[in-house]
Amino acid sequence: MNRFRSYYIPSAFTRKKAGAPLKVSVVIPTMNEEASIGAVMDSINATMSASKYDYEVLIVDISKDRTREIATSKGARVVDEPRRGYGRAYKSGFEAATGEIVATLDADCTYPAEDIPKLADMLVSEELDFITTDRFADMEEGAMSGMHRFGNKLLTMTSRVLFHVRFHDSQSGMWVFRKQCLSQLELKDDGMPFSEEIKIEAFRKLRAKEVPIIYRKRVGEVKLSSWKDGWKNFKFLWKKRF
Repeated sequence: MNRFRSYYIPSAFTRKKAGAPLKVSVVIPTMNEEASIGAVMDSINATMSASKYDYEVLIVDISKDRTREIATSKGARVVDEPRRGYGRAYKSGFEAATGEIVATLDADCTYPAEDIPKLADMLVSEELDFITTDRFADMEEGAMSGMHRFGNKLLTMTSRVLFHVRFHDSQSGMWVFRKQCLSQLELKDDGMPFSEEIKIEAFRKLRAKEVPIIYRKRVGEVKLSSWKDGWKNFKFLWKKRF
């Protein structure tokens, strides 16, 4: 059974009262991001407060540092998820989200939080269900190592060949989508492959689009294990396909 089925709300955009703003839930998985979460929250608050959208920020946290304290002091709501896993964190965050639109970010200052209202506008005006982002379109120097670039390109090419989907960055972690559409997706993985899985599902089943963004050099410690996570992602693609 699809775990998101009970959260499906038909025609959520059209059911809003006249003049009532849509709400955006910004979901961020966090693990020991005290060096950067404050700046990320400041960017979200400044951007969303000046937009036409209501908003909330949810951090799905398993930190042992001051990440939670800093985020809550700036208005974030904490979702406790003791089980580790990138996909697991997002699934719990999506369940707790109360907005009609969900946006995702990493907590390391790499993604442009200031683009969320623009992407939400695009989602609504173009009647899309799901938007993902392309980091390779405008990447700051030092934002990604050569090995990560190669791995990302290989995983993206494999996704395109196996699933006949048209996107250029299968591992981007910034998405904006209608929450009600989760009911149509089969999201099984709880780890790093969740990122490629949600894009594959969205591009095969929904009205989906990829949009270029600026991708910045991260603040704080790198937690990705290049070979280990890359190999898991690669194996997952073949398992999902066959």
